[in-house]
Amino acid sequence: MKKLLALLLSVTMLFALAACGGGDDSASTGRTPGDIAADGVLKVGVKTDVPGFGLLDTVDNTYSGIEIDLSYKIAEELGIDKVEFTPVTAATRGQLLDSGDIDMVAATFTITDERKQSWNFTTPYYIDAVSLLVKKDSGIEGIADLADKVIGVSTGSTSMQALIAAAADQEVTLTDDNFSEFATYPEIKAALDSGRVDAFCVDGSILAGYVDDTNHILESVRFSPQEYGLATKKDNTEWAEYLENLITGWLEDGTIAQIVADNGVVASFEAE
Repeated sequence: MKKLLALLLSVTMLFALAACGGGDDSASTGRTPGDIAADGVLKVGVKTDVPGFGLLDTVDNTYSGIEIDLSYKIAEELGIDKVEFTPVTAATRGQLLDSGDIDMVAATFTITDERKQSWNFTTPYYIDAVSLLVKKDSGIEGIADLADKVIGVSTGSTSMQALIAAAADQEVTLTDDNFSEFATYPEIKAALDSGRVDAFCVDGSILAGYVDDTNHILESVRFSPQEYGLATKKDNTEWAEYLENLITGWLEDGTIAQIVADNGVVASFEAE
């Protein structure tokens, strides 16, 4: 009787695991290139507020930018023509990737050693550097002028720590009190316009999309190179290797350089 009960319990547990998807590796590791091709749609997390990289036109609900073109190019390689874009921010892109809602992130996602512990990254398709956008009449000419200023940064980005480190190199002390965090870039720009912050700090190519008659980028302030890579779930090595091969190939044959030029973005920091 005990053996029979043990057998019944084992069978019950197996059915329970199957019902919970315990046998579906894709639930934890993410979809393979074959899975995506069979489904007919590539799911990508992108920015909506970065001109030249990922920008949403709210009038006709279309996206444009380097990362949008890269996504369509990848879909083409998979033999599909449908790409489903999900808006992400610096704070949400990793979460949506981990949950399986998206297959990859193409959203000015800077590669760092810490982030590589959580996600796979391709070879960088673009390299930028952090800079500052300030009002023309602000009197701010460099990092030395920031000690008593408020700097706007994006929540979850690497910009704040990069600026603190760059300031320390110039013997300028900046603390958390010098910074104000915002969810989106347009919010930082609005804060700069209204005087709630004195400077907007993020990668230079992102700042370029927010230049107007009242402000300018401090061209002499360029620090902490930022390497952008496509990110995938850590355990999804097959998908990561597939994307790595595409990116390295397109870097070598000039495909990515053409995509960058087509979107009016300056050549990457590495090429300067």
